[in-house]
Amino acid sequence: MSRTRWRLGLGATAFLVAAAGLVPAPAHAEDVTDYAITVDPTAKGTKIDDTMYGVFFEDINRAADGGLYAELVQNRSFEYSTADNTSYTPLTSWTVDGTAQVVNDSGRLNERNRNYLSLGAGSAVTNAGYNTGVHVDEGKKYDFSVWARGGTALTVSLQDADGPLAAARRVAVRAGGWTQYKATFAATRTSSNGRLTVASSAPTALDMVSLFPRDTYRGEPNGLRKDLAEKIAGLHPGFVRFPGGCLVNTGSMEDYSEESGYQRKRSYQWKDTVGPVETRATNSNFWGYNQSYGLGYYEYFRLSEDIGAMPLPVVPALVTGCGQNKAVVDEALLKRHIQDTLDLIEFANGPVTSTWGKKRAQMGHPKPFHLTHIEVGNEENLPQEFFARFTQFRAAIQAKYPDIQVISNSGPDDSGTTFDTAWQLNKDAKVDMVDEHYYNSTQWFLQNNNRYDSYDRNGPKVFLGEYASQGNAFKNGLAEAAFMTGLERNADVVKLASYAPLFANEDYVQWRPDLVWFNNHASWNSANYEVQKLFMNNVGDRVVPSTATGTPSLLAPISGAVGLSTWATTASYDDVKVTDADGRTLLTDDFSSGAGQWTHTGGGSWSVQDGQYVQTDVNAENTMVSAGDPSWHDYDLHVKAVKRSGKEGFLVAFGVKDTGNYYWWNIGGWNNTQTAVEQAVDGGKSTLISKAGSVETGRAYDVDIKVRGRQVTLYLDGQEWGGFTDDKPAEPFRQVVTKDKKTGDLIVKVVNAQNSAARTAIDLGGAKVASRARVTTLAADPAAVNTETSTAVAPVRSIFDGVAGKFTYTFPANSVTFLRIRQR
Repeated sequence: MSRTRWRLGLGATAFLVAAAGLVPAPAHAEDVTDYAITVDPTAKGTKIDDTMYGVFFEDINRAADGGLYAELVQNRSFEYSTADNTSYTPLTSWTVDGTAQVVNDSGRLNERNRNYLSLGAGSAVTNAGYNTGVHVDEGKKYDFSVWARGGTALTVSLQDADGPLAAARRVAVRAGGWTQYKATFAATRTSSNGRLTVASSAPTALDMVSLFPRDTYRGEPNGLRKDLAEKIAGLHPGFVRFPGGCLVNTGSMEDYSEESGYQRKRSYQWKDTVGPVETRATNSNFWGYNQSYGLGYYEYFRLSEDIGAMPLPVVPALVTGCGQNKAVVDEALLKRHIQDTLDLIEFANGPVTSTWGKKRAQMGHPKPFHLTHIEVGNEENLPQEFFARFTQFRAAIQAKYPDIQVISNSGPDDSGTTFDTAWQLNKDAKVDMVDEHYYNSTQWFLQNNNRYDSYDRNGPKVFLGEYASQGNAFKNGLAEAAFMTGLERNADVVKLASYAPLFANEDYVQWRPDLVWFNNHASWNSANYEVQKLFMNNVGDRVVPSTATGTPSLLAPISGAVGLSTWATTASYDDVKVTDADGRTLLTDDFSSGAGQWTHTGGGSWSVQDGQYVQTDVNAENTMVSAGDPSWHDYDLHVKAVKRSGKEGFLVAFGVKDTGNYYWWNIGGWNNTQTAVEQAVDGGKSTLISKAGSVETGRAYDVDIKVRGRQVTLYLDGQEWGGFTDDKPAEPFRQVVTKDKKTGDLIVKVVNAQNSAARTAIDLGGAKVASRARVTTLAADPAAVNTETSTAVAPVRSIFDGVAGKFTYTFPANSVTFLRIRQR
């Protein structure tokens, strides 16, 4: 059944005004570029699945604990450890008044919940929550619970620096074993700086000290933070990919048990995350903090079901990635993980009479979750080793569950040796679907709208599981929107696509950009979110073939100064020479007279030593120094480079315009495993050409770069290493047209990612249409960023009354515009 993606009812038209009153006019008459769009409504375009767009949830940036998981107490089970973060102790986020000690002995709550708190008589502990504290809203209820033993009276209170936030509660703890106790608070004031205090009159043991808002998403116990879950639901995603990401393919593949030594740096394994929360294992998070697993597989399945999305779990393939890059060689462990994956499918889909179907029912969901897709592995950088294990997973799954689609991947980049090898393996094995990931510059996304035009229509389908354009400004959303028109046009190849990551707590950021930002009391949509929402809510069921004219432009030669840099490495440079195409010298420097020609714009520490220019900070990243004229073009650059110490090789830059716009040859990058040319545009980098390669410490290398027009040839020690031609236009005007089967609407989607308006002649190819179109426009300054207090990028809805078989519409500068045109 087709889902209608337009959420604006007829009753809403009273709020609409004429489009002319909402669309900004160009500043000057000359700031208009003319285009034409021609639609062929008689041709049958590719079908678009309801699951085309989805979301990817990974616990990064405190997306789970302190985020989507509504628990307000941090480190509720006293399990924090230096394994999670070197600054952690079991009492992180707690302060003690009196005597208290975290204990790990046979008196614990259960074997998987190793630590508990021994609290002395007349003592108290206070929890600081997340961000600035525990947030409560006046008049709302909050449910407290604790596991305790010892025969005492607990006094539980909520307060901030200005006094109580609710009436204190007295909890009588009976003598004997562990028992869970509960109480409810009603907040008398709103505060984001609250503290939860538990005081005891006699010695007692505490564990799982918890405080939840009663008002969770859909009122679920152990539930989700309402505003964050509603932002996911508001996208109407077709699928939810979870739980990772690097959480899946890093760390030990062992379980959390006495036999394995209760390992604390493990891959995300689903069985750790189901059952009563007090029995779930703890784990370190790859991103530098702790995972309580209060938000686990059951909750992910429930969320997917609640929002009408397809669940898409990812399981480890026993090959680590994300910089670890190690294949686990343990046949018994591999078989155990394969069985765990089969058990996961049973947990999701099995009858209540099955072992894992019964577990699901015991957790409150006797009906199956209707799992149809599962992904094995994530961004493995060892394609041969990964694929050898993937095929064993796939064979076992297909043998027992032939209707489950098993998804593979193509590594961590959009191109290169790993990508090519992985894709060939997937093609040869006739894999159903391959997950691609890439994070690139806005220019890359504007240049690669046609990326999937040439993909084999009979080969594996594409799951674009992670992508973003390296920023949360509106210019990033514009570039992503332009790229998404190409995804829809190729919906016969690209079956699933999800922006990444989804969430970021502003006080615990490990990765930018992110779709939704939040703190302990508020959340806000990025410009990228508004773009995703516009596309997700207006997908349509089928592409209507269309063509558009392009932007008149001439590609100027690559131009810019030259530069030297390092990344987590010390290196020395000498004998720099730049000559133009006719052999005239533009720059020469043997550093015998210092480094006065060079400007230091990056980090690190540079000095001239023994006639060489040396960068000596082994920890510094991007230590760029540059020399020359930004207008230089068609030149040859020579430099002698020596790696002295560190993780990587050296970086030689050309086409340097400023600190955020340049090309560099990254020789021995990625922990000294690859050599590549990267292009930086407004600070965001993308890879143009890449090969495996490393650099020897102490060896002198002759590096030569030849720039002619937009063609670049690179030489290492006199041998041609490779080259590229950067001649893809970054087309700012992109469009796609789809049809909504239920409403009959033609949906004309246009992205104008430039500073001039686009006056466009639209020919609907003889389609019989109503004269009125419903219009949704995102238009803003390219640098605009949404914040907690300012929403610069937001949709504006309007009516346009000038629709005909042929009509003209002027799309604002820097805009994304959707016109929904009713067919008669």
